[in-house]
Amino acid sequence: MLSLSKPSPDIIHAFLVAQKDQQFSYDPVGASRATAPPDGYVIDHNRVQLGVGSAVFERAKDAIRQWKMFEMSWLELCWPNVPIVAGSTVAVEVHHLGFWSLNACRIVYMIEEHGAIEKYGFAYGTLFDHSEMGEERFTVEFHTNGETVWYDIYAFSRPRRLARVTYPFARALQKRFASDSKRAMQRAVEQA
Repeated sequence: MLSLSKPSPDIIHAFLVAQKDQQFSYDPVGASRATAPPDGYVIDHNRVQLGVGSAVFERAKDAIRQWKMFEMSWLELCWPNVPIVAGSTVAVEVHHLGFWSLNACRIVYMIEEHGAIEKYGFAYGTLFDHSEMGEERFTVEFHTNGETVWYDIYAFSRPRRLARVTYPFARALQKRFASDSKRAMQRAVEQA
């Protein structure tokens, strides 16, 4: 959904209600779990070290639970109080080129792994009311050997609708999101 002005809470609520029965806009749902990416998609993989120690890992998990990776000036998650559980639907509100867009996503699966590398996070996938199609995984990792803590973003995507026409700009936004998301997680862990 595109708008020349910031959508009101009522418009966002109606947009989210309309997503209730929408299907994912891509076929390999859950493929961000696989070791090999799906064919025909652009792959983005970004990571940053958040610190060292189990206390940092706990703060990083709390940051994921609170959607802190979306705290940036040009983007807003609607709504950050949505529980992170499979099936939850959110809208990502983006301000760019003088207009606003709402993009619908649904959580596909959760991650909670224990072992030499502990992982916590989730993946969400795009619904048909999204300018892209694909899946994005957000995880924090605790490497028990060395106790390093990492934030990891892995995504596969391809453009839909208007994003096909403005593909270089859409790719720039994806790269900006990854960079800003890493900084947001660093801030969240440092401030906790």
